[in-house]
Amino acid sequence: MLSWEWPLLFTLLPLPLLVRWLAPAREAASGAIRVPFYQELHNLANSDTKRPSRSWLRAFLIWATWLCLVTAVARPNWVGEPVSLPQDRRDLMLAVDISRSMLEDDMLVNNQYIDRISAVKAVVGEFVKQRTGDRMGLILFGQQSYLQTPLTYDTQTVQQQLIEAQSGFAGNATAIGDTIGLAIKRLRDRPADSRIVILLTDGANSAGTDPLKAADIAAEAQIRIHTIGVGAEIKYQRGFFGQTRSSNPSRDLDEQTLISIAEKTGGQYFRARDPAELQKIYTELDRLEPIPEEQTFRPTRSLSFWPIGLGLLLSVFLAISVRLR
Repeated sequence: MLSWEWPLLFTLLPLPLLVRWLAPAREAASGAIRVPFYQELHNLANSDTKRPSRSWLRAFLIWATWLCLVTAVARPNWVGEPVSLPQDRRDLMLAVDISRSMLEDDMLVNNQYIDRISAVKAVVGEFVKQRTGDRMGLILFGQQSYLQTPLTYDTQTVQQQLIEAQSGFAGNATAIGDTIGLAIKRLRDRPADSRIVILLTDGANSAGTDPLKAADIAAEAQIRIHTIGVGAEIKYQRGFFGQTRSSNPSRDLDEQTLISIAEKTGGQYFRARDPAELQKIYTELDRLEPIPEEQTFRPTRSLSFWPIGLGLLLSVFLAISVRLR
């Protein structure tokens, strides 16, 4: 797109005519020094009518040169298409519990229960898909924790790795402390204020390192941990004789530890009793850890050299024309 920095300068185009009109009066009054440029205009007006073609040619060259000079001073620019600027995004590590207890079918959807891991894959997968521009990684844990996906901008791969995760693959216990330790190793060398861990579990730490000590180390490394406790508090089941019984499928969830981990590291604790609450939690996490707004700029290239070059070329032709005369 063509743009001009000083388009009002085109109002100077009639200036030679104005000077030509005022020049005789000034000469009679003060005998001012004659300017060759305007003298040439005067000579053109009184030139021999037997050679009109050359007079018109010189007039054209003079006015074209003047037009080129004004155009160059008006600073024409070519503005390109918007280009995205690189942004400092977050390094976000997802830590998802895949112990066998995540197969508990207590997440109520449309009056039907689905297992916890299926609800987590659906909601967290959509959360990952929307975090375009963030570096994301995936840790899966049970009795042991392992890095499923290193930090990457390829959120589609992270989403696919989460969908393919199998409950019970990492054992039946829950190693929350070891998981935090693994996240620290992967995030501690990343830029400050962008180290985020979202830890989701349905149980209590039953293997490995003390999670509170691991949280202290994470706080020293300036790693913020948001914790999510998943699982319904009440589940209704129909008995053998038709009676309805209720139970608490989340009795093993250690909420106090998860709250302490979040508080120590500057994060927040959330409770997800069903997929709707889980969806609200990840919406809130989007608000707490927003994606920076994309910034763009339009590259600008000056075109002034074109009218300057053309004006120089025309002035050479003008000088040749005057010499030939």
